[in-house]
Amino acid sequence: MISVLVVDDSVVVRRLIVDALGEAPGIQVVGTAANGLLAQAKIDQLKPDVVTMDIEMPQMDGIEAVRELRKRHATLPVIMFSTLSAAGANATLEALSAGATDYVTKPSNVGSVQQSIAAVREQLVPKIQALGGRRKPAGPPARSAPLSARPGAAPLRPGLPPSAPGRPPAAGPAPVRPAGRRVAGGKIDILAIGSSTGGPDALTKVLLGLPADLPVPIVITQHMPPVFTKMFAERLDRSTPLRVVEAGEGMELAPGNVYIAPGDRHLVFQRRGTATVTQLSSAPQENSCRPAVDVMFRSVAALYGGSAFAAVLTGMGQDGRSGAKVLRDSGAEVLAQDEATSVVWGMPGAVVGAGLADEVLPLDRIAGALLNRVRVGRAPAVAR
Repeated sequence: MISVLVVDDSVVVRRLIVDALGEAPGIQVVGTAANGLLAQAKIDQLKPDVVTMDIEMPQMDGIEAVRELRKRHATLPVIMFSTLSAAGANATLEALSAGATDYVTKPSNVGSVQQSIAAVREQLVPKIQALGGRRKPAGPPARSAPLSARPGAAPLRPGLPPSAPGRPPAAGPAPVRPAGRRVAGGKIDILAIGSSTGGPDALTKVLLGLPADLPVPIVITQHMPPVFTKMFAERLDRSTPLRVVEAGEGMELAPGNVYIAPGDRHLVFQRRGTATVTQLSSAPQENSCRPAVDVMFRSVAALYGGSAFAAVLTGMGQDGRSGAKVLRDSGAEVLAQDEATSVVWGMPGAVVGAGLADEVLPLDRIAGALLNRVRVGRAPAVAR
């Protein structure tokens, strides 16, 4: 049984969440709290497996509550309860940077209480089941790399020395290299990355490790709703060496630029002469997702074939698995994040389990692996 503490200053919302979780198998609400300050004591008393946390609360808001909680509970999953607005997106991203694990959005434009309960249940239950069912061993609190951090400002992971952009740390577990396939090792023209739960932090760390003069574009599908993807792209653009934008219609892919699929639209590509441009699609959801990693991966495979390199990072579900197969069948290489450093090893685990990963690496070694692979077949950069 997964125990849940519900933290929200609204009696109505607390009741809504409790009712939404009441009929979910394997989940039990063990308590509620009206603000972040009261939540700290309840967490110590009730020892829940998962906490749902509102953002705007009196005395101690959700962001500050997460910061305080992380000082004593390094791995306790915290799911933020956010509004689908620019302010809500910004606050949610701040909470994720402070150490929150994931988020759901409050229902809006819903006709009845029962519909609101159903909407909350649909979003929240799978996340609680995925996060509450996999608690990592206790240990010192992990410091999440803030989105405002610049390369070289601090180690990206506790206990590891800082490293130059694009270079893997000096120490760390050896990479896993699945056997059974010979890789051509030709020139790479594009990097494609898919992620979901835990993705904002993982993507931040990967992009912080890549240089501004990266000779290829990066395309990313991160499971996020509208507004959130735009705010996330803007934060990454401010905090990483690369130029990061939310993908729009007809953007030409350029080296050193990162294009993030917008919420509720699939990101695909087409050729215009010698250029590759973005297209946004409202095709049906795949894997219950739009944008979907599989859709983007298939489009990359169709245009780039063996000159593409893909990475599947932390996330729930199996989005990216079938797309990874299409990429591999076209001659592309696929890297997956390892289980130990993934918040949820659903997406990368599905790729690994299907035998589609050419390499399995911890998060702190992925940027270095991407950069090293991109450099193959290219002349060394000239020092300026």
